[in-house]
Formats: sequence, structure tokens, C-alpha cells
Amino acid sequence: MQHHNPGAFPEGFLWGASTSAYQIEGAWNADGKGPSVIDHARFSDNVTDFTVCSDHYHRFKEDIALLAEMGLKTYRFSIAWSRLYPDGDGELNPAGVAFYQQLIDEICRHGIEPLVTLYHFDLPWALQQTGGWSNRRTVAAFERFAVTCFEHYGKQVKYWLTINEQNMMILKGEVIGTLAEGTEDVQRSLYQQNHHMMLAQARAMIACHQRLPDAKIGPAPNISCVYAASSRPEDVLAADNFSAIRNWLYLDLAVHGRYNAVVWAFLQQRGWLPEIEAGDMETIAAGKPDFIAFNYYASATVSADLPDAARGELNSKQKADQQMAGIDSTVYVGCNNPHLPQNQFGWYIDPVGFRITAREIYARYALPLIVTENGLGAFDTLEAGNKVHDDYRIAYLRDHLRQLRLAIADGVALFGYCPWSAIDLVSTHQGISKRYGFIYVNRDEHDLKDLARYRKKSFFWYQQLIASNGATLDDAVSY
Repeated sequence: MQHHNPGAFPEGFLWGASTSAYQIEGAWNADGKGPSVIDHARFSDNVTDFTVCSDHYHRFKEDIALLAEMGLKTYRFSIAWSRLYPDGDGELNPAGVAFYQQLIDEICRHGIEPLVTLYHFDLPWALQQTGGWSNRRTVAAFERFAVTCFEHYGKQVKYWLTINEQNMMILKGEVIGTLAEGTEDVQRSLYQQNHHMMLAQARAMIACHQRLPDAKIGPAPNISCVYAASSRPEDVLAADNFSAIRNWLYLDLAVHGRYNAVVWAFLQQRGWLPEIEAGDMETIAAGKPDFIAFNYYASATVSADLPDAARGELNSKQKADQQMAGIDSTVYVGCNNPHLPQNQFGWYIDPVGFRITAREIYARYALPLIVTENGLGAFDTLEAGNKVHDDYRIAYLRDHLRQLRLAIADGVALFGYCPWSAIDLVSTHQGISKRYGFIYVNRDEHDLKDLARYRKKSFFWYQQLIASNGATLDDAVSY
């Protein structure tokens, strides 16, 4: 469908940006905070750990002031579960409660809408030691944590996200770092964890609706369209398989309260079906989301069998990365897409796929959508005058937003866009060197320097874009 005049972004569109607690806050053990699975993960000795990150915990007022200067209408951040409950399900930590109250007060004082993620990969370590998401006790603990957040912050927070990228945790648990070492029967364990997460999510949504009738809550998976490597029917079937396993399993459960039939058959054939107790499915069906948040970075391309030389295999970066997770050669095989460029980290750059993904989600579920992650990681350089000329990031975001504008013209009900990330933070696998933010944080992997904040060129571009509600999307930006 072509639109010669695609129109504007909706009035009241929530222009925002995103972060997560474990990647930005630092202060990993300050003021009574307990450790999380992330604090015990060791991804590489060559990159920084998560002890300091961007030191947002001590600098949040400065950071929120910068986000307000940029003009954000909403700010998506997460609450660290182990900062509120150091043991996951023990005594509430008053200092942790107070920190997030101060953060939310500051966000609201600047007229920014808080968009709160309840869980972003950082399960309290104490719960992990008793089985983590494999233990049904964690379901009740998560519900308690969510209710605590609703009770303390619900008067100021209208929009809530349940679990960030649950599908990535299940498809590639060892990459995210949330799968316990030495786990036996890994796949069955992961899909049992998925069932428990779905149950926990549903309980949180039910609790939110009961306690905060004016609030809205939804899931936040990583969704991407899947292309068939060719028009060969077997390849098309493989793409449909991967879409079901990667995307629709999670949203079918969240929205419709039922397991996707293709995925159920897939799990049954392999002996990976989760144990479902009486009342589980009724609870999951009762947890109705008000909207769907989704993260999009790249599309995927699959075939039915091993790709030939013309198709090309995935490179090592793609195979290792969470965005290309879960390849199962008996059902689908990931392969190269020669029609798409790749970034420095081997991820495909596919703005049109962004439009396709938004259309697919909306056509399937007919719920309002908000983008909660989309962005370009790069090795930014701080140049003379403390400037960062990240034209490549502007080009990436501009191209994706053009396609998002077309998706809206196609009829998709989209009410917000929160790219990753608001400020430089520690990426899970590439540390601080892989930067996504509109704001540069002056530190290296192992040298904290002064942690000063500097506005990148993309900061001013996004500032102009927000002020015009997207009308300057095709204009140049001065710096």
C-alpha cells in the first residue's frame, strides 16, 4: 500500500525513550539493594560489569532534566525487584521504595509520563537460588512485588509493562543470563519457566485492574516479522513456524489466554510441554492486557533446510545474538537476507520490516500498540567540544519512523514510540562501548572518568522532532 501523503503522528503521541534499571542505575548493592541474576552473571572480562553503569542512581535528577530538555512526553524505565525486595519475597526495603518515589516525583515534576516496566531480566538472586522461574513460588513473589509497585506508585503511574522480552529469555536463556548453570532438560525447563511467567504476568494484570482502574498495563515482548528465504512452499511454512514460536506463542497467551496450536504441537512432539495446574489457564485468560508494547530491532529470514551458498549462512555475530535466538534446524533454519544491510554488530537494518511487524501485531490482536525499544548500537566517538556526531543513529531512527508513520497510515493504532535508549547505558554483551543513547556518558569499559553527560547530535534532532510531533521528520538538523 502506497501513501503519497501519509499524514502526521496522532495528537498526544507519546514520544519517549527507554532504559532498564540494571543497565543504567549502578549502585548495585547500595541502600539495602539485594543482588540479582545480572549481578552474578559474568558475560565477558573485556567489558564492564553492572556495578556502576551510568550511575543514574546518584544522578537521576540531572538525567531527568536532560530528558525534559529533549522534550520527552514519556520515559520508560524499570523498577529493580531486588531494590524493593532484596530477597525477592522477604522484607520490603524502605530505601528502595523511597528511591523510586523520588525518581517518579522528578519525572512527573517535569511533566513526563512515567512508563514503568516491572521486570527487565533482573530476577532477585535469592529467588534464583531456589529455582527462579522454574519454581512456582516465584509467581506469587512477582505478584507481591507488582502489587507493592501499584500501591506505592499507582497514583502517578498510568502505564505499566509486565515483563520485558519474555520470548528472548525463553528462546535464548543462556545468552540473557537468566538460565541457571547446570540446568537439565534445558528446553523443557525454559518452557516451564515461560508458563510460570505467563501466570505471573496475568496475576499482575489482574491486580493492576483491580487496584488501579484508570491505569493501563500490557506485555513487552520482542517481536519481528519473519521472511521466507524464497517462495518455495517449504520455506514459507518454515517462516510461519518461526513466527509462531518466536512471536505468537507469547502474545496469544497474553491476549487470548490460550497456547498457540502450532507451538503446542511443537512442544508436544519434543516432550517439552509445561506442567499446567488446575486454574492456571483460567487465570491467564483473565489477565487481559490494555495494549501491547513491543521491541523491534531487526527482521528475521528462515528456510526449511540448510541454506545453500546463494542464501548464505548467518554470521557468527548473528548466531550468538539474542535477536537471532532459538534456531531449530528441524523446524526452521536462520539464513542470510542479501537484500538488507547490517550494522557493526551483524544485525540487519530493516525499517520496512518495522512497518510489517506493527501491521501484523495489530491485525492479529486489535489492541493499541506502543514501541518500547528500537535503536542503533554503535561505537560513538566523543569529539572536540564534547560533541558526538551520530548521524548514523539519526538516519536509522528517521528511516524507522518513516515506516512507523506509514504503518499508522495503514490503520495501525499506535500511541507511542520509545527508542532504546534515552541515555548511554551498559549493553548486556558489549558493555558501555556499544552505545544507544541520545546522551553520551563519559566513561569507558573500566575507566569511569567523570561520568559527565553530553548531548549528542541525535539529541537535538529528536528534540526538534518531538516539538513538531513528527512534522520535521524529513528535515535536516543543526548541531
